[in-house]
Amino acid sequence: MDKDFSLEAVPQSYRNGFLKMFVVMLGFTFFSASMLSGGKLGLGLNMQQFIWIVLLGNLILGLYTGGLAYMAAKTGLSTHLLARYAFGEKGSYLASFLLGATQVGWFGVGLAMFAVPVHKVTGIDMFSLIVISGIVMTGSAFFGMKALAILSFIAVPAIAILGSVSVGVAINDLGGMAELFAYQPETSIGLAAALTICVGSFASGGTLTPDFARFAKTKKTAVVTALIAFFIGNSLMFLFGAVGSISTGLGDISEVMFVQGLIVPAIIVLGLNIWTTNDNALYASGLGFSNITKIKKSKMVIFNGIVGTIFAMWLYNNFVGFLTLLGGALPPIGAIILADFFLLSKGRYPALEQMTFQAIRWPAIIAWVGGFAAAQWLPGIPPLNGIFTAIVLFVGLTLVLEKVVNTEKELALGKEV
Repeated sequence: MDKDFSLEAVPQSYRNGFLKMFVVMLGFTFFSASMLSGGKLGLGLNMQQFIWIVLLGNLILGLYTGGLAYMAAKTGLSTHLLARYAFGEKGSYLASFLLGATQVGWFGVGLAMFAVPVHKVTGIDMFSLIVISGIVMTGSAFFGMKALAILSFIAVPAIAILGSVSVGVAINDLGGMAELFAYQPETSIGLAAALTICVGSFASGGTLTPDFARFAKTKKTAVVTALIAFFIGNSLMFLFGAVGSISTGLGDISEVMFVQGLIVPAIIVLGLNIWTTNDNALYASGLGFSNITKIKKSKMVIFNGIVGTIFAMWLYNNFVGFLTLLGGALPPIGAIILADFFLLSKGRYPALEQMTFQAIRWPAIIAWVGGFAAAQWLPGIPPLNGIFTAIVLFVGLTLVLEKVVNTEKELALGKEV
């Protein structure tokens, strides 16, 4: 039996309660890039502005991921299986490929993000660090949701405690809380740009929320854990990055901790943070390619892990910009899935096994192209531009197409009479 339920709904007997889902979702939001984004915000905003931007950004992300979590818990389906309803059977392959390829890319980048600083500090061979960490992270992702939960139970408190120690040292170095709140940036970031950084840091990853939330016992558990995880987990990541950057000028907490002389805690925090991020990425990529190939997720995880490990340094040196660009393609996918479920299907989908899917739903494909273009070129907040444009295009095109089809049917019946 496929315990990851790659191509079917998760049965109720395999669902998890609040605590297990909470730590998994927290581990999901303990994302290395969020600390780097927090560092950028810390150097460009005062603390009052920083707090409001992070709260607003995480509210937006929480609503987006909370909607996807609700769908997942109600249906028991992954992002990729939900995409079949909105995009069609073959159309869902586009969503799965974009999501899967992006996550394999970030898995490789994550390995290098761990290996490069650890090599600099310890002198351990870079190749060995990449291979060993690649094997370990691939191994834990192979065992699926149970392994993700165990890892999160260990990593979440460890990162929170050690990160808080680093923040305490940074505040002490600055001269106390009063000095932290008195800090004024040399070069300010506009509030719209700051919100873009905050929302953009996790909008693409958040699209994969159903891959994990489908294991929640109830819809309430799925939504509440997603919302709280963003307000606690993502906010902590931003705070760790911001305070460290204000104190040392460095945006990555591991680099901050190296400067603070906290070498061992830095390696632990860096390793666990990237491990939780990479495990989620590899798990999600396995589900994506399983939807396309119909091969079990566990086998796809091994293949994806090998590819990500082999190309880690190349991805790190050449591919980060492209992965960031590709990330802009993901929020419109989530938006179309949400619009199809809540607006067009009124919150109800027939069971997967009862469905005969269209091959391709062209309104979804066109809406995705429009959403991606809007995220790249319209002024404002790119992920939100992509989300709202995709929703408007998808709903509008679907309703127009339905009206055209119904009119043609009526005309055909009229001729027969």
